[in-house]
Formats: sequence, structure tokens, C-alpha cells
Amino acid sequence: MSEDYKDMWKSLGLNLEAHDMLLKALGKGYQDIYMTQQNRPAGMGYFDFVMSEVHGLRIKELIDEKRAGRKVIGSFCVFVPEEIVLAADAVLVGLCTGADFAMEDVEKLLPRNTCSLIKSAFGFKLGKVCPYLESADMIVGENTCDGKKKSYETLNDLVSNLYVMDIPQMKSIKGRDLLKAEYMRFKNAVEELTGITINSARLKKGIEIVNNKRKAIHKLSILRKAEPVPLSGLDALLINQVFFYDEPIRFTESVNKVCDELEMRIRKEEGVLPKGASRILISGCPMALPNWKLPWLIETSGAVIVGEESCVGERGIKNLTDNSGNTVEELMEAIIDRYFKVNCAIFTPNQDRLKDIEEMVKTCQADGVIHYGLQFCQPYLMESISVEKALEAKNIPTLRIETDYSMEDVEQLRTRVEAFIELIK
Repeated sequence: MSEDYKDMWKSLGLNLEAHDMLLKALGKGYQDIYMTQQNRPAGMGYFDFVMSEVHGLRIKELIDEKRAGRKVIGSFCVFVPEEIVLAADAVLVGLCTGADFAMEDVEKLLPRNTCSLIKSAFGFKLGKVCPYLESADMIVGENTCDGKKKSYETLNDLVSNLYVMDIPQMKSIKGRDLLKAEYMRFKNAVEELTGITINSARLKKGIEIVNNKRKAIHKLSILRKAEPVPLSGLDALLINQVFFYDEPIRFTESVNKVCDELEMRIRKEEGVLPKGASRILISGCPMALPNWKLPWLIETSGAVIVGEESCVGERGIKNLTDNSGNTVEELMEAIIDRYFKVNCAIFTPNQDRLKDIEEMVKTCQADGVIHYGLQFCQPYLMESISVEKALEAKNIPTLRIETDYSMEDVEQLRTRVEAFIELIK
């Protein structure tokens, strides 16, 4: 444990012993998976640094901003509009999930067959090891799935600053009306928290900053479609994960620098694997940091990941927000329109998500799709069957994976992944 940050972590109420164990496990996992990769762009050094300081320097930055009067808002989902948060001069950060922690304590509050992501979020809270959660002035929960909806009733007893946002379940006029009402309510809550009235100039600036983040990731996604592939899926996943933690303008600049390198690699026909390597599209549940298990298995089995149909991937950044409006009302309508296009598995019916996957297979020139479902995540596990049927009807090989955050099933998964990659060759 770094002595430089020990007092800071203690001031947040973290369990220092448990937190030290978490950081050691995180560091070892990162070292084993990321630092053993070959032929990485030099620009990935920035993201290695971010990971080394994800609970250190970045938390210090947030605390310094709080001391300067800014508010920190934590969220679990891409439906929480960062544009509104930035417009009130606040900071939006993703909250800790992606690993098992304090599961015995969690299962005293939640059923054992609760979604892995939800249990992970509770584990980080009960174990007192997530500095992002402990430094947040507002924690935003969203009623996407039934598991989250009911778990927030329990989480409300554990935190004093929970704000719950309702999310529509159907792409209909009434569904959009609900999203509009909730985003207007959220805007009012953020204004009340920060003491700042959001005007059109502020909202335009917030939209511009978030759009620039998305544009950088869009560019990265396009460059990854080259043959040979110039960037590993693991490194792309890391960038997409840091998207939710880092200072947005600095993040955008760092992604664009990696893109400049990738353009040079493409001109030289330099790839992370030789031409002809199997190209995989991952679809399904989000992979929150430090969940790297399945991408690591894929890319140590002779294939390369060329895209992610995921909230931590294309689904989360696909569309820009129209910035042409001149009033708060016009800009808010544009924000609502943008987020209503997110094709999450909570929606029913959800044919647009199938179209998105098929389009990504085509544009990424993917040889096959691996659909990733977290254990007990009902929306994505149920949709995985229809996804598989639709893709295989178009002769697109598909493998459905259901797993959790543990490493207990690694060898079983490796056998299945290797067999799938051999099949699509």
C-alpha cells in the first residue's frame, strides 16, 4: 500500500487491510494479463499509468475537486447522462464492480442467485474498498433490470445519498415521455446538489466534451477494423473501461494519440496478430474493470477481438448528442433522443439490438460472435438465445458464454473458446 495515499483512503472510511489486498490482486491481474502482451502501442503507457493510479492519483484529483467546490456523482450505467453532470460543473465517475468481494456479507442481504454485477457492487460497498463510491456526493441508481430495481431498496439502507432514476422498458412514445420526465428530474436534482443553474451555454459545453470522448472512441473503433488488426481487444477494452473514470478532456487527448499510432501501424500493415487471424466480435453484458477474463482467453487462443457490442463498447458510445439547439429545452430534447437510442437488453421488443450486432459483424469483418452473459443477468441471458438463432440463421457462427467474475471456470471456458476459434478457421 502506498504511504502517499494511506491517509486519504483512511479519510474516506476504507478498510485499509481489505483495500490493500484488493489493490495487490488488481495489480497482479493487470501485470499478468496486460504487461505480458507484445507489440502494444506506446500510447497505451498512459492507460497503464491510469490503472496504476486508479485508486490513488485519480481519487486525489476527485478529492481536490471536491475541496474546490465541485460535486462528484457516481453511477453504474450508461443511461446516466454525463452531459447534464458536466453542465453543472460536477464530475461523473463509474462505480466499482467487476470483481467478487465480501460475498459472504453480500449474500446476507441479497439472494445467492443475484446478478454478478449487482453482488459485486454490494461487495465493494460492504467491504469498504471502493474509493469512488465513498467519495461520491450522489450515487445514481437506475431501474434498468428487476435485479437492480429491487437491490436499490437494500442499498438505500447502506448509503445516505442514493438517487434512483426510472428507465423505460419499451421504445414507445410513452417510453420516451418517461425518459424525458426522468432526465428533467435528474437535471433538477443535479442543480440542487451543485447550486448551479444549468443554462444553454453550460449544457452545450457538457455535450461538446462528451461528444468529443465518443468521437475519439468512434475513431478507435474504425481503426480496429483494419487487417491486420492494429490493437488488441484487451487494450481496446481497457480504454473503454477508463472512459468511465478518467478526466474527460485528458482521456480524449490520450485516445486520439493512440489513434495516431494506429494509423501509422495500418500504413505499415503492422498488427497485433498476423493477417488471417480469426476476428471475434464480443456481444452482451458490460465488462466493468477489472473484468478481463473472457477477452484474455480469446486473445491467448489465437484470435483477436475487433469490436464489442456492449455498454463498455459500441452500445455505450454509438450515437452523438445533437448540439445545434439554442435553448435548454432544445438541448435536453437532444440528450433524451440520444440516450433513447441505446439498445439495452432491458427493452422489449429489442430487434434493433439484433440489427446492431449484425451490422457490427459486417463492418468489423468478424468471423464469429461470442455472446457474453453474466451469471443470473436475466435480460442478456434470455436475449442470448434469440441472438444466437438470428445470427446462425445468417450463417454467422456464435458461441454463448455464461460466467461470473471468478477464475474457477477458466479452463472450461478456454476449451470452449479454443474449439470455437478452431471451428471458424
